[in-house]
Formats: sequence, structure tokens, C-alpha cells
Amino acid sequence: MAVIRPFAAIRPCREKAARIAALPYDVYNRTEAKEEVLREPESFLRIDRAETQFDDSVDTYAPEVYQKAHDILWKMIGNGDFVTEEKPCYYIYELTMDGRAQTGIAACASIDDYQNGVIKKHENTRAEKEQDRIRHVDTCDAQTGPIFLAYRADALITAVVNRTKQETPAYDFTAPDGVTHRVWVIADDVDIDTVQDVFSGINQIYIADGHHRAASAVKVGLKRRDEHPDYDGTEEFNFFLSVLFPDEELYIMDYNRVVRDLNGMDADAFLAKMQDIFDVSLLEGAERRPREKGSFTMYLDGRWYLCRFRTTDRSDDPVDGLDVSLLQNLLLAPVLGITDPKVDPRIDFVGGIRGMDELERRCHADAKAAFAMYPTSIQELFAVADAGRLMPPKSTWFEPKLRSGLFIHALS
Repeated sequence: MAVIRPFAAIRPCREKAARIAALPYDVYNRTEAKEEVLREPESFLRIDRAETQFDDSVDTYAPEVYQKAHDILWKMIGNGDFVTEEKPCYYIYELTMDGRAQTGIAACASIDDYQNGVIKKHENTRAEKEQDRIRHVDTCDAQTGPIFLAYRADALITAVVNRTKQETPAYDFTAPDGVTHRVWVIADDVDIDTVQDVFSGINQIYIADGHHRAASAVKVGLKRRDEHPDYDGTEEFNFFLSVLFPDEELYIMDYNRVVRDLNGMDADAFLAKMQDIFDVSLLEGAERRPREKGSFTMYLDGRWYLCRFRTTDRSDDPVDGLDVSLLQNLLLAPVLGITDPKVDPRIDFVGGIRGMDELERRCHADAKAAFAMYPTSIQELFAVADAGRLMPPKSTWFEPKLRSGLFIHALS
């Protein structure tokens, strides 16, 4: 059963929350991160990406970069830019984008639950990507970016959330990208006990986004256990910062593909090959997105086409039946020769937040064809994780992104 416990968050003082809160560290490259910190000097990005405090001659992963992150964080805490909760609490975190809200609970999850499979994964992680966050968390002695977890909705938790949201929020601001962020503190002892008890009866929690952050946080916790062989399991390093969302509120966007060449074919020959494999029809008017599972749209030679998978090719297997798997197995690998999309430079992935215009732009710039996918559902993600399987790369794009810096979990 899941251990999802309250914690005494270190969080921004009310008047600085909007300036400090930052998009996750991994949505920026180094140049973009530096530009963002120039735009907003108090952005938490200067801690999450402390290389922004150095000139480009300093390596992103140099020891002094991680030490700088530690020093800025704890100086801000000492200066009163952050406050520490007086007791362990849960926190309600609501994000609203384009008029649609989703509400999660910020809390700490157990590294043991990650190890024993109560917290389920659907992606592999790469050691080199983990290493950066391991050093960041360990040096800062704190987790600064929450892992995005999901669970099947529960009426008792929903009732606590809805009741608490009648109170005045601790934070209420709209970020420059138009996403509104509101936070409430669940401080009532009865409500805290209710939330903790409900989670203790749930044995399936899912990583929606943040697999590398989760793996890194767990490895830091295991490292601290080795350094403190007398640990009893209650220490903060046994837990990692998370925001947990009920499945019914989550929104997964499409994750689309563009290919840089047609494997030696011209557009007409490729279209003929498509018609051999899929049911293909020319799209008229403004419609460009697929509207149902089992279909995708293609932009080729200045035209949009609707493509449907044939019934004989579909599968009930939780992985092989995914639309992204069908596209890979029926087209990208056998026809275009893209057998390993994780490393093949001939394919690129475009998050649905960028829209169909971006797919067209890419095809007029550096690609020959684009494939717009119908979004993978949260239930499909659950089914893959429950089966102990892995999603194909770039299967899900979650929006809006959780901000870093609103909740900090100190390890000591």
C-alpha cells in the first residue's frame, strides 16, 4: 500500500511566488535557460540550472555549478524569500490552462514504494541523465522539482480537496505562458489523516511524468541510507517530492512525429505505400487533427491526409495496441527504416502544445512528412504500467507543466 505522507514544505513567501516559480529544468537548453534568468532574475531556474550563473566556459556539470545551486537556495531561505511550514501538511496544487483546471496534492512519496512496484513506471531511464539530478539533489540537500504522479480518483480525497479550495489560496498567480497556478495548504489534522489513510489503501500509483527525477531522487535516498546505516525509515531522505493527480483530471496531449526523408521515395511513391498499409483519405477544409483512437493525420507535400489503422492490424496488447506503436511497427520501421526512434536522427518528435502549424512549418523547413497522433490516454498508460511494460519513446505529452520552486523538500 502507498505511503504518501505530508511534509513541512519550504515554499516561497506569498509576494515572491509568481517570480520564483519556474518551468522544469529540462524544458530548456543552456542558452534558453540563461535568457529566462535574464528575463526573471528571481526565477528558480537559477537554482535548477545554476550554470546560468557562469559564463559558457564553465561546464554545465562542473562541481561548482551544483555548489552554486546549493548556495543560492539556502541563501534565499536565509533571506526570507522562502518560508518553512510549521508542521507537515499536504498542499493542493491547481493548474489552469486554456480554461481547463487540474488539481493535485503535493506530498512526499516513499522510495520503498518505488522500489517495490507500488509506484509504477512506464519508461526506462538513462544513467547519464539521472546523474545530473542526483548531484543536484544531493548537493542542495533538497528536492526542488516534483515528480508528476497519478492515481485512480477517490471520493474522500476529492471531498477534502473541494472543501479546502473554498478557503483563500496561499498562492494565486498567472505565469507569463498564461497558466494560472493556485495553492492551498491542507493543515487541518483530520483532513491530513483522511488523505494519508486513503492513500495507504491504494496500491497502484503511477509516474505520469518525471521518470528521471524520480529515479534520481530514489538513488539519493539509497545513498543516504548507505551513509546512515542506523536509519529507521522515517528520515526525509526516504521520501521524494511529488504532486499526485486523480486520473479523471489529467490531460495528455498528442506527441507527434516528423521525418526528414522518405527513405528514397518521392511523395507520390510514399503516398502509394501509405495507401497499401492504411485507409487514407484527403482532408478538406481546416481539419488537421485526428479525432479518434485508431487514426492519425499526415502532412505530405502540402496536403493533409486522414489515415486509419485497419482492423486486422490492431491489437489488444497494452503496448502493441497503442497508436504510436502501430505507426512505428507498420510504417516507420518497415517502410522508412527507422528501427530505433530513440537515436535515429531522421526522426524528430514535436509536442502537441506546439500545434499543427509547427508540423507544417517543419515540413517546409527540414522534414518531408509529419504524423499527428491521437493522444495516448491515461488509461492506456495505466494498462502498460500495470503489465510491467514500457511505453514507446515519446508517447505522452503532459500539459500544463508543474512549476519548480513552489514546494521544496529538504532531506536533512
